[in-house]
Amino acid sequence: MIERGGGVIINITSVHEEIPGPGGVAYDAAKGGLRNITRTLALELAPQGVRINNIAPGMIATPMTADSLEDPEKAQQSTQRIPMGRPGQPQEVANVALLLASDDASYVTGSSYFVDGGLMQSVGGA
Repeated sequence: MIERGGGVIINITSVHEEIPGPGGVAYDAAKGGLRNITRTLALELAPQGVRINNIAPGMIATPMTADSLEDPEKAQQSTQRIPMGRPGQPQEVANVALLLASDDASYVTGSSYFVDGGLMQSVGGA
């Protein structure tokens, strides 16, 4: 990318880059670490025209969350803290990726974009 004069890197982290959870030490550490890798690389690569950002999804309706969403009781428990009251759809994450990859985000680097239905506003975080 540097040799070509720039480019875009988009990492997929998770709301768990900010929200810790019991039993999630390895996952949470990996996502938090990726957040800081992104921030550091943004500083290092910006002068070479490389932008790098994170997308940090909350609960998204995917095979990974199917067990929680197919059981009505588990689904209610899983979505009760989400202000929008529902899981996100994969396309909603993809839409943010498309924006970040486009020239419309040409002045954006080193940031995390939470695609979480307002979860971060509800439970807090940085």
